[in-house]
Amino acid sequence: MSLTRSQPASVLAAVTVTIMAALLMVVSPTPAESAPTWAPADTAEIHPGTQMYTAGAQCTGNFVFTDAAANVYVGYAAHCAGTGEATDTNGCNVDSLPLGTAVTFNEGGSLVSEGTQVGSGTLAYSSWDTMDKVGETDANTCAYNDLALVKVAAGDVGKVNPSIPFWGGPTGIDTAGTAAGDRVWTYGNSSLRFGITALSPHTGISLGDDAADGGWSHPLYTVTPGVPGDSGSAFLSADGTAIGVLSTLGLAPLPASNNIGDLAHELAYAQQHSGIAGLQLVNGTEPFDPVL
Repeated sequence: MSLTRSQPASVLAAVTVTIMAALLMVVSPTPAESAPTWAPADTAEIHPGTQMYTAGAQCTGNFVFTDAAANVYVGYAAHCAGTGEATDTNGCNVDSLPLGTAVTFNEGGSLVSEGTQVGSGTLAYSSWDTMDKVGETDANTCAYNDLALVKVAAGDVGKVNPSIPFWGGPTGIDTAGTAAGDRVWTYGNSSLRFGITALSPHTGISLGDDAADGGWSHPLYTVTPGVPGDSGSAFLSADGTAIGVLSTLGLAPLPASNNIGDLAHELAYAQQHSGIAGLQLVNGTEPFDPVL
């Protein structure tokens, strides 16, 4: 329909309103995705420290992450979804289960039972899988980049809280590393602990970072040492910032020591290569309290 001076003003006004409304529909921005609503820390069923089972293998969740679309992820060690031996640590030499692999969140798992399933998710990122795909060749990255992310099923997001049990936090990401004697805090939830939660929160002492690895790892001793099943658990520094993810139990040259991969390095790698837009750590809703 063409508009001429002979048409009534009311018709012209109506057409103008219609055109403006159409334009507004075209140019109006899409509303931002709403941030997740976290469950109360004292009743949340999925949180850092939750047991996670992948094809029968049990590990411990470390931190909670979100992305630009408000999806929620729980991190654990990439080797928890590895297809090699439990002693394999170099992610460039070992295959990973494929993305999309089912992972469950459980409580009360032991040597005789996986306990009670409280939620489910799917493997959404594995540093080991990614390093294989991008052809990673840096020796330190291959040796210490041990982070995977499990996307929480939409129906279970309301069960999640990002706080570390017992300690609180995290309060951000540590980028300063550790010096010999620095104290660290962690929460491991191995099925080998037989559900005795009093053994889960423990502290440790850094053995000092090795500059030769480019800041990728932090060797340390903890009381009690991390054991199989604690793999992936979170470590916090003195100000409650997230410093790393439990990767290995040392046998030599430092027996009963643990090694944690540096979260700042691991997350930066995931942000660069995962394809997950807006991936970021979520701070805890509870304040960090280092008193044991």
